[in-house]
Amino acid sequence: MRYGVEATTKQHASAITELGRRFGKRLCLAAALRAQHGHDEGHLPGTPPEAVFYPESTDEVVEAVGICAAHGMPIIPFGTGTSLEGHVAALSGGLSLDFGRMNRVLQVNAEDLDVRVEPGVTRKQLNQHLRDLGLFFPVDPGADASLGGMAATRASGTNAVRYGTMRENVLSLEAVMADGRRVRTARRARKSSAGYDLTHLLVGSEGTLGVITELTLRLYGMPEAMSSAVCSFPTLDGAVDAVIQTIQLGVPLARIELLDEVQVDAVNRYSHLELTLAPTLFLEFHGTEAAVREQAQTVGEIAADFGGGDFKWTTVQEERTRLWQARHDAAYACKALRPGSDMWPTDVCVPISRLAECIRQTRTDLDQSGLIGPIVGHVGDGNFHVVLVVDSSDTAEVDRARAFNERLVHRALSMDGTCTGEHGIGYGKLDFLVAEHGEGVSLMRDIKRALDPNNIMNPGKVLRV
Repeated sequence: MRYGVEATTKQHASAITELGRRFGKRLCLAAALRAQHGHDEGHLPGTPPEAVFYPESTDEVVEAVGICAAHGMPIIPFGTGTSLEGHVAALSGGLSLDFGRMNRVLQVNAEDLDVRVEPGVTRKQLNQHLRDLGLFFPVDPGADASLGGMAATRASGTNAVRYGTMRENVLSLEAVMADGRRVRTARRARKSSAGYDLTHLLVGSEGTLGVITELTLRLYGMPEAMSSAVCSFPTLDGAVDAVIQTIQLGVPLARIELLDEVQVDAVNRYSHLELTLAPTLFLEFHGTEAAVREQAQTVGEIAADFGGGDFKWTTVQEERTRLWQARHDAAYACKALRPGSDMWPTDVCVPISRLAECIRQTRTDLDQSGLIGPIVGHVGDGNFHVVLVVDSSDTAEVDRARAFNERLVHRALSMDGTCTGEHGIGYGKLDFLVAEHGEGVSLMRDIKRALDPNNIMNPGKVLRV
């Protein structure tokens, strides 16, 4: 067996013994727990780590990394396991660092609109903590992911069209590097031209350069008014063209999501909605009451120009929550279309001027391939997802799904897009990174070798070394 606990070396065994002596019961070797930490919510095969450790402080992470480094044992950070491209699989064995116990909100600076947190804090936990202060953290990938994991994968989500991704919302972080150094990448100032941008080097590095142990995040004031809407269109092109014109006119939408008719059908069944079976936009507006009304009127006029039906509006919190929860549950709704199937989620992102073309070609490709693949996306920034629903026991269907995914990525790249807008590379899209960046990958590899010469930081992800 190539990977997993059976591949444990004497050096790894020595590391586990030393970790056990130091941390006692917080080092876990149970097979079920290791299996849980070896896979995420994507379709790629998981591989269990050799041990799982639950640190409670940065000092303990420093100790654990030092022990692993001395014995050449890989380290795989683990948040909540909601990633989709095999980020947490222990491809070369090693230690899974579960940050579930490092989940404290350390400092809220309300006047400066920032907050300092440990990596195990989840986005819902943080927003619950901030609620009484009239503040919120906007990055919302759907799952209640850990903020450390969200930074490591450069997550985004439904709010990114207005508030940006984790890249724009991480002001600073603390990390433990492969040699045990404890590094803070920046101060709390909103801008700086001092030295290399270490913060954004580590944001999106997927645990391959260092282990994030603390984050300073940008906060926002809760808007005075929020309104959500649903609008259906007779064609997919009409819905996408309405999005493009809305963005080009600079309307400050908080969220704008597209569901094709296959996804609408899945959402209706799973979340008990009664949406028209047609390409549909979910929208949300934030601002003053007057601004929200003005934005809504403008978007309504744009939608009508492209055949959009009447907007169905709501400002009621419960109804808004139900609508967006249905959107967050879209992947599970897809899986429910075919009980016993497996979910193969994938995503790409293209310049918004090519979005309609890319989605139209993708829908045609799906239909011609005979695959079930609802399309849903954060189309305000050109990012969309296809959730393939596949019978993994049917090798011919698996081959068709894999070939479709390759065509989708190369279609996006041919339109000057990217192989992943937010899922990340993990080990599932390694080859696509080369197709996208070319010689740039060799520079990334040089950075990896300089910061992690022994390749112990989440090896096998992002880059082949």
